[in-house]
Amino acid sequence: MDKKTGATLSYLLWWLTGIIFLFVGKDDPDVKFHAAQSVVFFGAITILRILLGIIGSFTLGAVMFFLSTVLLIIGVIYWIIALYKSWTGNGARFELPLVGGVVTPYAEQIAGMVK
Repeated sequence: MDKKTGATLSYLLWWLTGIIFLFVGKDDPDVKFHAAQSVVFFGAITILRILLGIIGSFTLGAVMFFLSTVLLIIGVIYWIIALYKSWTGNGARFELPLVGGVVTPYAEQIAGMVK
């Protein structure tokens, strides 16, 4: 599999394909980076949405549902950006806009741990 396809598929099903491609694409450092970035960013979005759902079940349900929906919309926007940039950039590394400074160090650390 080429770098472009591996990088793009790393984002296809958010963190799930990120975990898969951490190991499938372990021979290509750029594919590993994209997979790790997918796990870090989309995993965080998923965890935050779960926490908002739990908190919302006890109190402020409408507010938590609204915040969860906003997070989902942000996640979908970033998902489209990640798919587009990984495909048109031929699998080259890139930082996610606005959150890249936070996400990238963790992604590099996770990618470096997979041998």
